[in-house]
Amino acid sequence: MSDNNKIQLFEDKKLRTYWDENEMQWYFSVIDVCEILAEASNPRRYWSDLKRKLKSEGSEVYEKIVQLKMPAEDGKMRMTDCCTTEQLLRLVQSIPSKNAEPFKMWLASVGNERLDEIADPEIAIDRAFDTYFKKGYSEKWINQRIKTMEVRKEYTDELQAHGVAEQKDFAILTNEITQAWSGKSVKEYKRYKGLKKENLRDHMTNVELILNMLAEATATDLTRDDDPRTMDEHKKIAQRGGSVAKAARLQYEEERGKPAVSPLNAKNLKKLRDKDNDEEG
Repeated sequence: MSDNNKIQLFEDKKLRTYWDENEMQWYFSVIDVCEILAEASNPRRYWSDLKRKLKSEGSEVYEKIVQLKMPAEDGKMRMTDCCTTEQLLRLVQSIPSKNAEPFKMWLASVGNERLDEIADPEIAIDRAFDTYFKKGYSEKWINQRIKTMEVRKEYTDELQAHGVAEQKDFAILTNEITQAWSGKSVKEYKRYKGLKKENLRDHMTNVELILNMLAEATATDLTRDDDPRTMDEHKKIAQRGGSVAKAARLQYEEERGKPAVSPLNAKNLKKLRDKDNDEEG
């Protein structure tokens, strides 16, 4: 998922969103909104029926619906109907729901939060910290996780500056790095931790986060040095970056006599925290 694509939560229900840097506004997945407000068991069918109704009425909302790539349930980026905050507020009027007013208030807060974060990036960091803390993560882990976000952003920015634009290419290079340092593909790593669609980094121990960060930071520097222009060149650099972290992993394992890659995940935060304390001891 790109930095502009984001999963928002409204009363624990997921809503896919996209932030347009040029227009300085959010786009929201209409299907997700239908599922939240109409509580439809088949939100696609609900939206299809509503779309026909809006079209027959000559609704301005229907005319302004756009399609954007957003993460689907299978993890792939697929085109889906989206609309802006202004259009969404009008759409809400067409969906009878007890959640209509709370949803409108939520939309307003989402828009303001993003604008605040652009003006002062430190606000975004504080909000991320609060979110993880409320989920039960330790302060030490959260600080490490936030640092990985910074390193990841620096890497993806460097990739974009060197011609990588497609989401699938970012995923391919991430997989190359992960495989190189951990010995597992992203899919294998997730399976090892008992994960499906969850963010892998949110389920790593401190040592795993550090090794992954070392791999991406090295790949960033190598990308600047070597100026790659093809995917094959980018893959080789990703593998080299991962190999640096692999060497660190192997040395860590030799010194401690324990594997650095853990099957633990954040579904059992106490064990994850205990693992981090053990690594520190």
